[in-house]
Amino acid sequence: MTEESQVRAFYAGKNFFITGGTGFVGLCLIEKILRCIPESGKLYLLMRPKKGKDISERLNEFPGHSVFEKLLQTESKDIFSKLIPVAGDVGEEDLGLSPDDRRTLIENVNVVIHSAATLDFEENLKPTVKINVLGTRRVMQLCQEIKDLKAMVHVSSAYVNSYLLEAEEKVYETPGDVDSVINLVNRLSDKALDDMEKTILRGHPNTYTFTKHLAEHEVKNCSNMFPCTIVRPSMIVAAWKEPMIGWTCSKVGPQGFLMGAAKGVVRRLPLAKENIADYIPVDVVVNQLLVAGWHAAKQSSGLTVYHCTTSTQNPFRWTMLDSIVSEMLHNYPLKSAVWYPHLQFVPSLFLFRISAIFVHFIPAILLDTLLRVTGGRPILFRLHKNVWNSLSRLERFIFTEWRFHNPNTRQLAAELNKTDEQTFFIDIGTIYWIEYFVNLHLGVRKYLNKESEKTIPPAKTKDGVLKIFHIVWQILVICFVWLIVSKLLGTTMLRCIWSPPVIYFLYTLL
Repeated sequence: MTEESQVRAFYAGKNFFITGGTGFVGLCLIEKILRCIPESGKLYLLMRPKKGKDISERLNEFPGHSVFEKLLQTESKDIFSKLIPVAGDVGEEDLGLSPDDRRTLIENVNVVIHSAATLDFEENLKPTVKINVLGTRRVMQLCQEIKDLKAMVHVSSAYVNSYLLEAEEKVYETPGDVDSVINLVNRLSDKALDDMEKTILRGHPNTYTFTKHLAEHEVKNCSNMFPCTIVRPSMIVAAWKEPMIGWTCSKVGPQGFLMGAAKGVVRRLPLAKENIADYIPVDVVVNQLLVAGWHAAKQSSGLTVYHCTTSTQNPFRWTMLDSIVSEMLHNYPLKSAVWYPHLQFVPSLFLFRISAIFVHFIPAILLDTLLRVTGGRPILFRLHKNVWNSLSRLERFIFTEWRFHNPNTRQLAAELNKTDEQTFFIDIGTIYWIEYFVNLHLGVRKYLNKESEKTIPPAKTKDGVLKIFHIVWQILVICFVWLIVSKLLGTTMLRCIWSPPVIYFLYTLL
């Protein structure tokens, strides 16, 4: 006889308050609750108007989102009546809630999942403190008023302790007095804050990790009042199993560069391929949020921290894919590719910048010119310029290896019964990374590049044509450089017949 799901039983009849519900994790979380916990109560979603649409219009768009494709195979759109949009913003005083909405939340909510944050590594302190720190403080203030709060789940990041190469599942000493940081942000100009940033951050690589670290202390300060839990995901990537294998709506990390590589516009990638790269599938993150909330509710108060990570349990290194990346790109090419895909890993930013001039910027100029002539919108040069400008801030994350120890998460997985192990899987020990990344690439192809499996045969035909153009282009480049070498040496091209193989060898190093 199948055991009853303990997690599902706990959430039956419980009303949620969710921030960040329109983001990558938030959408997947909402889908999981609707599909796997049909007995749950209402889901109150903190939302703000965006792009000229009010919150009701934004909510009406939910059924058309790809994340709900599986759900709507068995449920009607009536299932979305559980979603209640609440006008507000974590960056505003009192979360921007009206008195009536705040009263509704206080009277009805049982579980709070706080996922909203600004993820921009290049933002200065003002917006990151406003959203990540004060936003969390405002959520915790609301939690203190909620009459029947069973659990508060805070979505943090494994990188909140990125000044350490190894981190445990605990809240580390605050990098600064929270109120002093808030006063500085309120008092100083953006320029003054930028000038003082390194001093304020105290070893943190950017304002994101610094403010997310401070936010954890806002949660810790309330842990003696009601059950709290902090889940720290690493780099969140496409779904492993649910709602669809490879599903994603995020262009961050490997999803973004594989999207560009499949198009043929991203041809070099700076990374230390021997290092552990900590990636965690979005469905595992969502499951862990729900399981952590269930487990926290067993206590009347307290705080447990969980690393939702892979580095110390099932580590991934890019060396695993080194020999199959190009094969993967050509087995499942894009019909919309603009050049023959070929992705190489480069071991330093210096070498990447040299390579980028020849394999990114020069082709981008040529293709953008072609787009202008044909009436298209030139975007490639600007895209590569943005990547170039952001690399200095990302260098530490690209070339540093972290180890996030996860005994709490392993223990949590061990406490699940057989039914919950399958429904709310959080054990990442069985991920086979090569298979996972092939599925991720297919997910990027389908959900980001919007190309169905039906386009694979014509895409392969185009891939063959692009290969011919690519070979011709290489021959032309080599001949052009050969000509220049002969002119510089004051001789004929035949007399420096040694040039083409040397040029080709150097070209392959770029």
